[in-house]
Amino acid sequence: MPEPNNRRTFLATLGRAFLVAQFVPQVFADTATQFPPEIAGVYRRSIVIDTLCSSFTNDDLPPDPALLEAVRRSGITAINFTVSAPTFEETIDNLAYVDALVEQAPHVFTIVRLYSDIARAKSEAKIGIMLGFQYTGFLEPDPSRIETFRRLGVRIMQLTYNNRSVFGDGCLEPGNAGLSKAGLDAIRKMNEIGVAIDLSHSGYRTTSEAIEASAKPVLVTHSGCADVYAHPRNKPDEIMKALANRGGYFGVFLMPYLVASPTVPTREHVLDHVVHAINVCGADHVGIGSDGSIQAVQLTAEQKKAFDEDIARRKKLGIGAPGEDRYPYVPDLTGPDHMEVIAAELRKRGQPSSVVEKVLGANFQRVIGEIWSTN
Repeated sequence: MPEPNNRRTFLATLGRAFLVAQFVPQVFADTATQFPPEIAGVYRRSIVIDTLCSSFTNDDLPPDPALLEAVRRSGITAINFTVSAPTFEETIDNLAYVDALVEQAPHVFTIVRLYSDIARAKSEAKIGIMLGFQYTGFLEPDPSRIETFRRLGVRIMQLTYNNRSVFGDGCLEPGNAGLSKAGLDAIRKMNEIGVAIDLSHSGYRTTSEAIEASAKPVLVTHSGCADVYAHPRNKPDEIMKALANRGGYFGVFLMPYLVASPTVPTREHVLDHVVHAINVCGADHVGIGSDGSIQAVQLTAEQKKAFDEDIARRKKLGIGAPGEDRYPYVPDLTGPDHMEVIAAELRKRGQPSSVVEKVLGANFQRVIGEIWSTN
């Protein structure tokens, strides 16, 4: 997930590994893929949560009606939607955007502030927006803002992005120094007020120490398995086991970091990571955090050019991760049916329907209830 520069560029690339130009909208029909009746049935009855996702590839208001309808038909129950930006003011602006989106499309979206709102979104066939932070620099000079934003509905927050923060080291910091005193204080505050701690972009030591320090389960909403492919954005087995042992959640992303460059990742690479995570963590702790959008991605020559320019920019800023030389999505898992395709692929690999249902969203729903409280 990139460090955002402003609301428009930020929301245009929610869930991306790096900033690119806005993608051209691709209007999609119900679902082109034909799924076996068993999978279609499991999908219809399941809580489906993409644990790092945006609805669209831009922030236009009002949204295009055809795109709205297509997104609504995705069958996704809820998404963890990143609203943080570099400054306090820009983050407030992003929250206002979400409020406007829900106000203009109340038949499609609702905001999830309580555990019970997830089931309500499912029953009303709406997409629940779970407000989340990845970039938290604006919290560092004033950690009391953690509680302020919790009151505004933000109840999933990272401690670090790729680099070092006041709270701890990110996954690209070579020192791997772990949590700071401020980070420990932030964990205690988040536990106290019911904010979920996300460690997706944290360094190995920061992640391990936060798992141990937290009185509640913690989240890795979007990552991969380092023992399948070694990359700083992926977590090793020992961390994944510790996460699961404390009741936490591990979401597999749909990003290039699943496989070595120059290979373009496919659904097979995604499933390799998902199945590995199930084997390591157990079936009660794994899900999908696509790091993408519900709307399908379509690239143009202009966007490819912008992509190349942005790789250079991120490298210059020191926020680019290894392997940022491929497009930030999995080409055969883009669009509104990406969760259902993953469900079908899991069944092909011998996972029972009960496990498929957990991976689709039941696991994340469970852990959110433990962190936020089910009251």
